[in-house]
Amino acid sequence: MELGIKSVLPLAQCIHVPMADGGEGTMQALVDATGGKIYKTIVKGPLGNDVEAEYGILGDNETGVLEMSSASGIHLVTRDLRNPLITSTYGTGQLIKAALNHPIKKLLIGIGGSATNDGGAGMAQALGIKFLDVAGNEIGSGGGELIKIDRIDTTGFLLSRYENLTIEVACDVTNTLTGENGASYTFAHQKGATEEMAKQLDANLEHYADKIKISTGKDVSMVAGAGAAGGLGAGLMAFLDAKLSKGIELVTKYAELEEKIKNADFVFTGEGSIDHQTQYGKTPMGVAQVAKKYNKPVIAFAGKVGDVSALYDHGIDAIFCITNGAGTLDDALANATINLENTTTQVVRLMKIKCFDK
Repeated sequence: MELGIKSVLPLAQCIHVPMADGGEGTMQALVDATGGKIYKTIVKGPLGNDVEAEYGILGDNETGVLEMSSASGIHLVTRDLRNPLITSTYGTGQLIKAALNHPIKKLLIGIGGSATNDGGAGMAQALGIKFLDVAGNEIGSGGGELIKIDRIDTTGFLLSRYENLTIEVACDVTNTLTGENGASYTFAHQKGATEEMAKQLDANLEHYADKIKISTGKDVSMVAGAGAAGGLGAGLMAFLDAKLSKGIELVTKYAELEEKIKNADFVFTGEGSIDHQTQYGKTPMGVAQVAKKYNKPVIAFAGKVGDVSALYDHGIDAIFCITNGAGTLDDALANATINLENTTTQVVRLMKIKCFDK
């Protein structure tokens, strides 16, 4: 975009604000936007094998950020091995512990793209919480084991480390932990579950929620967002007192987007595909809503443009498709950089005629 802008207006000042909506890329966007640093560590993947995961520390050195998918994501499990009865969020807990090796006061967690349906029990186990059966033995890994829980032992949990830690979770789904719209019936199938498995997983999560209520006093079963990432949302609320937030709002706040937009003349944004779904918390809409607080024109770019009629009433002033003619998706991806530059050039040439040459 900047190359296209400066080919027409060489003296233009371009302020870069990496953005994301809470899903994949959120950690990188926030680290880039704040001049932070990314760290790598080895954790247990969804099936217990070692994987390399990442977390970030923002430029203030007081805020950590991670995506659970880096440790417990569905992309880490081949399709033939996906089974939410056994996949675990243990690695996400390890990633949280790694971030806490830094003197942070806040932790931001993105919880999209999971391979799991264990209610965040694996995450809690990695942090020292024990889920014990009637014989006093720890249960195994995965959503299939939750039905065995007789009591929850938090004596090994270093609560003092979390008492002064603010945890915010980027969560853009409103599904509850259990029930027809819960984690199991809504998402478990894409993680390898059959209908019968989904029914079993839902019953297991209901039992899990009952034990959480007895242990912590918190009823997480029907909280909006608790079912995100196979119930990880519930686990984070129950054991770490985390707050669930819309992903785009969280990123907007920590990227200090509002401060950077205040003095801008124009706001450029975009994503791979823009259509009617963009209005529901996607990055361009989040950017547009901030820009409209200051009456700034918003121009959006996309590789594919669908039905966008509703977007003009929500802050986006103009939308441009960057692809040139008919072609394949591979062609569009391969040429995205030059196509975005060229389209930006044409838009700014028009702006120059209308705004700057008078």
